Amino acid sequence: MALYENVFIARQDVATTQVEALTTQFSELVASLGGTVSKKEYWGLRSLTYRIKKNRKGHYTLLNIDAPAAAVKELERTMSINEDIIRYMTVRVDELEEGPSAIMVRSAEKSDRPGGDRGDRWGDRPPRRERPRFGDEGGAAPASDTGEEA
Repeated sequence: MALYENVFIARQDVATTQVEALTTQFSELVASLGGTVSKKEYWGLRSLTYRIKKNRKGHYTLLNIDAPAAAVKELERTMSINEDIIRYMTVRVDELEEGPSAIMVRSAEKSDRPGGDRGDRWGDRPPRRERPRFGDEGGAAPASDTGEEA
């Protein structure tokens, strides 16, 4: 059997529990066709780069699959029929990652930082200098106020 990574995006208005139900449904489908799903990761509701089918966000989920090609083909057919799935992509890989994926590692690092996502983004920046505003050039009066005519 071959190894695959499958990522699918569910619509933004679908509840998290429904996304979990879809994930369970897809993994049971793969299992019924002679494969196994070794890892399921819910990446959360994330912004899309561009609008897809009038959605600006989507629920991302990763599945690591060890299954025959026929099972993966049936999985993709089922995903294409489902109205709640915006996009999916399946890639054949040489070996599956054991630990958490890069997305999960990065989101864990963000949550560890103080101040939320941004962390200490501006902490080392010096305070903004007071700059003169337009027309306040430090005491120099405009030429029309001196009383001299050209």
